[in-house]
Amino acid sequence: MFIRCWGARGSIPVSGPMFNKYGGDTTCMEIRSDTGEILIIDAGSGIRSLGNTLLARKHEKITILFTHAHIDHLMGLPFFAPLFSGSSSVNMRGPRLNKTSFKNVLADFLDQPYFPIQIDDNDMKAKMSFTDITTRPFCIGNLRVRPIELSHPKNGGLGYRIEEGKSSFVFLTDNELGYKHKGGRTFKEYVKFCAGANLLIHDAEYTQKEYSRILENSENPWGHSLFTDATKLAIEAGVKCFGLFHHNQKRTDSQITAMVKAAKKIVEKAGASVDCFAVGASFKTTI
Repeated sequence: MFIRCWGARGSIPVSGPMFNKYGGDTTCMEIRSDTGEILIIDAGSGIRSLGNTLLARKHEKITILFTHAHIDHLMGLPFFAPLFSGSSSVNMRGPRLNKTSFKNVLADFLDQPYFPIQIDDNDMKAKMSFTDITTRPFCIGNLRVRPIELSHPKNGGLGYRIEEGKSSFVFLTDNELGYKHKGGRTFKEYVKFCAGANLLIHDAEYTQKEYSRILENSENPWGHSLFTDATKLAIEAGVKCFGLFHHNQKRTDSQITAMVKAAKKIVEKAGASVDCFAVGASFKTTI
């Protein structure tokens, strides 16, 4: 299983010399199975570059798996080039929200006056299909996908464990480990879900100071995790590699690197053997 990140930033894209190392695009992950299936998780701004690459490689059958419908996870979809190619087949899968199909969610997003081209227009030449998903496991070719509810406010969302052979990848962004939002799971349940994974990529947006400030000024937390809580999850789940993800839009490269250094100290103190790093736009690996 090949995994590549095309966007790891949270909330809004950023640019500038302070963000070059880890990149400024919002959430988008590419997964390629050993048998050639193309699976994309989320359509943040990073999906624009991925789409251009897929067209150049003539990859025609694509699945996009959505975690939830917040804007930073959808904003790149109107600029995903395969949607405008008649040779492309794109299946979009996402959770129902407020009893509304995910197709309707996308149709509302790609509509006047927000965007000039609608999802059913002839300009979108790709063969498109839409599937609502729950926590029931399913397969995409050779990939086995197991969803889990996220602890995230306002309609929640889904995280995913993706397996192929003996390899396993867990992706949990926009997931708050320190507070159980409606529909979310407990910390112990997330530990069980992540257990033994080759790679865990988890939301690690906040420092303790930032998190405390949110709690002081808001009735409820915002659905993102302390990087220390995410590191603890990786340790208790016994994962091999842990990637910090959903970097705050203000977080500079040097600040992210400092968070990784602090996470490694937590791992060392716990006597664990988890490889910690920060996920950036140049991240790619095979597991």
